[in-house]
Amino acid sequence: MLSCMEPVFFQQVQCPYCGELIDLEVDSSEGGQSYIEDCSVCCRPIEVRLTWCGDDWSLEVGRDDQ
Repeated sequence: MLSCMEPVFFQQVQCPYCGELIDLEVDSSEGGQSYIEDCSVCCRPIEVRLTWCGDDWSLEVGRDDQ
């Protein structure tokens, strides 16, 4: 769970392809969302899912090819 007061923040995640830790810029001002962002290390497409859970945000990443 993410608890953040700023609408735009950075979150470190692990790329589901290459395993490297990368920083994603997350914009929670649009509410829950799902989008594709390329890994800054291996350039493969990561599926990013941001959901609202009560008072906290949940950020999940996964492979785009599954």
